[in-house]
Amino acid sequence: MAPNVVRSAISIFFEYDTPKIVHIKSKKVGVINRFLQLVIIGYIIGYAIIFKKGYQKFDTIQSAVTTKVKGVAYLNGSEVPNLESSLWDVADYVVPPQENNAFFVITNLIVTPNQAQGVCGEDKKVPGANCTSDATCAPKTGKSLPTGNGVLTGRCNTTTNTCEVRAWCPVENGALDPPKNPVLLQSKDFTVFIKNNIEFPYYKEKRRNILGVQTDSELKNCRFIPSDPVKKFCPIFVLGDIVGFAGEDYKLMSQSGGVMQVVIDWDCNLDKSIEDCVPEYTFRRLDSGDFSLSRGFNFRYAKYYRDPNGTEVRTLYKAFGIKYIITVIGQAGKFNVVPLLLNIGSGLGLLAVATILCDIVVLYVLKAKDVYRDKKYLNVVGDDAYKTMESE
Repeated sequence: MAPNVVRSAISIFFEYDTPKIVHIKSKKVGVINRFLQLVIIGYIIGYAIIFKKGYQKFDTIQSAVTTKVKGVAYLNGSEVPNLESSLWDVADYVVPPQENNAFFVITNLIVTPNQAQGVCGEDKKVPGANCTSDATCAPKTGKSLPTGNGVLTGRCNTTTNTCEVRAWCPVENGALDPPKNPVLLQSKDFTVFIKNNIEFPYYKEKRRNILGVQTDSELKNCRFIPSDPVKKFCPIFVLGDIVGFAGEDYKLMSQSGGVMQVVIDWDCNLDKSIEDCVPEYTFRRLDSGDFSLSRGFNFRYAKYYRDPNGTEVRTLYKAFGIKYIITVIGQAGKFNVVPLLLNIGSGLGLLAVATILCDIVVLYVLKAKDVYRDKKYLNVVGDDAYKTMESE
């Protein structure tokens, strides 16, 4: 058995297949063949060349984005724990002042005032901080807990029943939740000016998203409205509208914070006028308000000053807010004979698929498949053919 298999495998090496044309006159087979050819030709012309612009050479976008937030809010100290009544402007609620393709606006706060460096009990919410005696804390002397606020002294603070730490005291109360009524809910009426400059270097074309306005006054007073044929190109956006366009509730999102994305899409056909190269804006939320753990977006920062005794003191802010990420995508295309010929050539190659599919139908599906198979295949044995044991 094994020698036969080996000889049969060797015999394949000494064989040659040459195409044979069988002209089949059949309405059924002819319709199948023409249908498959039309489908492939329709795909090539309709999808690959026209819809996907296979006749154009594309250039990728190069982009730069700058942002400027405007707005003023008054915080009533009676409604905000540990915070005095004060006026907050862009220098207070946009932290940090500049980011690459992004900006952050504070919407809610937990404030820990009058912190000074000293020794105090650790926060009870920090894992491993609770104690009943110095013996619990002594092995950790000189170390800090993974989520702690300072360096452990090795003693147990009997007032708080937590290990004592050298830190900014009093430490932040980790049991506090962000206020249900966001302290900076007025930020929904703030505006952001998103200035986007782009270039398609291959075609040496530059554009920017300041369109439809002629004067500084018009620019300052316009607001983005997607349904308006002119104002849909205004680069000034109301923060509450950005969140609303994504189908989110600004008040709910402001409580714990979140991450929004503003997508600027430049899809330009340079076979037309360059004036038709305009941006399209879309908005979506990147995180989810349904998360049960680590929901939203927050970070801590502090403002430092000195008390009358000259001691350095700070106010610690746990800031919740919305981070807006600006993403620019796009391409520019222009007629070029090379991609057109490549798509036509690949399309002609695809026409061979119609022949293969038609052969499958003719040889394995139709009732007359045995007749067609006999006509298609012809075995010719030469005088020097390699003989297997069966033929011998």
